[in-house]
Amino acid sequence: MEKLRRVLSGQDDEEQGLTAQVLDASSLSFNTRLKWFIICFVAGIFFSILGTGLLWLPGGVKLFAVFYTLGNLAALASTCFLMGPVKQLKKMFEKTRVLATVIMLLCLIFTLCAALWWHKKGLALLFCILQFLSMTWYSLSYIPYARDAVLKCCSSLLS
Repeated sequence: MEKLRRVLSGQDDEEQGLTAQVLDASSLSFNTRLKWFIICFVAGIFFSILGTGLLWLPGGVKLFAVFYTLGNLAALASTCFLMGPVKQLKKMFEKTRVLATVIMLLCLIFTLCAALWWHKKGLALLFCILQFLSMTWYSLSYIPYARDAVLKCCSSLLS
């Protein structure tokens, strides 16, 4: 009878996959998730601002690209604490935001490549701008109808 009650209430461990059981067993409390979200998000903002400040130093484009990218990665990682890494990855690659995710990740990679290996300052700055735009477009995908509102606003400004 107890087994039937667990199955009907959705608490049957045997029906879950091994990965789900491991993730459930190692899940963090809500307070811990919230604390790490705030820590990562603030670190992301700090790195982005630090990178922007370093942009004006001689040879600062490399440092700007690295710190700005680290800031975006920290901000992106912060949401993993709220919803969990597996759920975050699933949401990132849903049909509605897969293009924004791929462009965002490519911009993160190309920013670092342009700054550190190709030594093209202008290209690194261009990829940072594209990184900002793609991260914004990706973030807007989580707000219902936000992308539509932005598109309508931009089209009305241009016409």
